Amino acid sequence: MANKPSLVDMLKAGAHFGHRTSKWHPNMEPYIFTDRGGVHIINLEETQKKLEEAGEFLKKLGMEGGTLLFVGTKRQAKDLVKQKAMECNMPYVVERWIGGTLTNFGTIRNRVKYFLDLKKKQESGELVKYTKKEQADFNKEILDLESKIGGLSVLDKAPNAIFILDLKLEKTARREAEKRNIPIIAVCDTNVDPFGIKYPIPANDDAMKSINIIINFLAESLKEGKALQTPREQMKKIEENKKEVKAPKKEEKKKVDKEEKKENKKVKETKKEDK
Repeated sequence: MANKPSLVDMLKAGAHFGHRTSKWHPNMEPYIFTDRGGVHIINLEETQKKLEEAGEFLKKLGMEGGTLLFVGTKRQAKDLVKQKAMECNMPYVVERWIGGTLTNFGTIRNRVKYFLDLKKKQESGELVKYTKKEQADFNKEILDLESKIGGLSVLDKAPNAIFILDLKLEKTARREAEKRNIPIIAVCDTNVDPFGIKYPIPANDDAMKSINIIINFLAESLKEGKALQTPREQMKKIEENKKEVKAPKKEEKKKVDKEEKKENKKVKETKKEDK
């Protein structure tokens, strides 16, 4: 499994700093160690435990060829979220979440197809036949679509799971995922409600070092699972081939048994006639 961040690493990254005690959510109580100077301190042992659970899930997801949608529109972290999603060849949303991305996926997918088709025409030079103004309009539209749905280009169907960096900021993404029963992995600071999140990771969701250490581990776990996917798929194919080989033998046996019954019937009929 990917190297799990140590307690010291997370401490240095400031992953233990929560929000002010006046802004906390009661459901985060099991993950809070104490408070200092009016700020909640997160129990990093719980963070480590929850990270390990999320990592195991993502490793399995990668092995099964599943899809994880990365969501992180927070200004300071969007570049990192995009980078890690691209490294894993996974879809991402780092600009504003478009309502219906999950609950109205068919419509969103059609827009993605339109965007990819337009981009292909631009690259092949098919748009040259239009006037300069029309070409400029197409270029503007492509840039706009790239910003809004470019990260969803590799998403052919609804994702198997979703990673949310900031639950408070990504309320709509969370609501849509819950509506579609899509498992959520999320960084949970002390001011959010972790109820209903399948894999909550209690940690500071503002400090870049904290965000970096968490996303790195999750991405590595997913990549590790994907690396094991090929041998797994090969074993699956071997098993399928074995079944296919066995199947004709069964059919052959049935055929032989049928022919034997016919022969036995003929012999009996012949004996009757002789009598």
